[in-house]
Amino acid sequence: MRNFFHSHWKVIVALVLLIMVAVLTVGPESARAAPDLAERMREHVRAVASEEHNTSRPEQLERAARYIETALERAGYTPSRQEYEAGGQRVRNIEAVVGKVARGKRPDRIFIVGAHYDSAQGAPGANDNGSGTAAVLELARLLRTMQPAAGTEVRFVFFVNEEPPFFMGEQMGSMRHAAELKRQGQLVEGALVLETMGYYSDQPGSQQLPPGLDGQYPDTGNFIAFVGTIESSALVRQALAAFRDASDFPAQGLAAPAHTMGVTLSDHSAYNRHGYPALMITDTAFMRYPYYHTAQDTPDKLDYESMARVVTGLSKTIAALAGATRG
Repeated sequence: MRNFFHSHWKVIVALVLLIMVAVLTVGPESARAAPDLAERMREHVRAVASEEHNTSRPEQLERAARYIETALERAGYTPSRQEYEAGGQRVRNIEAVVGKVARGKRPDRIFIVGAHYDSAQGAPGANDNGSGTAAVLELARLLRTMQPAAGTEVRFVFFVNEEPPFFMGEQMGSMRHAAELKRQGQLVEGALVLETMGYYSDQPGSQQLPPGLDGQYPDTGNFIAFVGTIESSALVRQALAAFRDASDFPAQGLAAPAHTMGVTLSDHSAYNRHGYPALMITDTAFMRYPYYHTAQDTPDKLDYESMARVVTGLSKTIAALAGATRG
């Protein structure tokens, strides 16, 4: 027997390895193996933004909200709701939290990572803003075991009613969320709003720029942009630097006066209005995307591989801002 093992040990080891691989392959976790990040984001966009969903289409809006809550629950969260009346119906923001705050204490600082999940009237909203919704869902999943610095919370928030007729009004979801934080006296160190993140092009001339910025930024729309007002310039610089440290995906930053075209056109403006630093992370929307606010803003138009690269970089960016380690 000893001679048998001595002469056949390589074959025996190979058979053992094959058996181990087979066991692992047919195990329950492998059978339920999640698709890669790009495919997960494609699945989210299809589920949330294949049809118009807003207060004019309440059943579709509710379906999107329930999908978000279910996805968060599957990622290990117990999502909370901020409910209120708007447009003659009950609507809600949805929130999930990762934090390192002592029981009974309030956080010393809060970071918001958010996106609106409603669509413009007449549009399915795959890029605006199924892409941002999918990105926040995946960031919440990727950062579920993150351990922020002591006293820090990261709140993943899904806003309702960003689109007209609610934009910058009291029934805008992010306005309600920011107002409540202000009422509570909470310290928001930064709000990062993800808005239209799914369209990229390597064609020269594919990127339009606000008046006065021609020649200062690329005219090829293959980058992600970190955009805020002058008052949030420190947050723009910090977040952009952290992203560039974490990712080789092209990224640009802009901190400009509020009257600059496009700089205030998302939920980050609600936090600015309440005195909090905030920025928008975006593919620049109508300055690049030809299907903005149209019926052609459908899931097949998006570049999920690029979205996945951006989200991977943002997960490390957010962890760095929050002073986090992985649990």
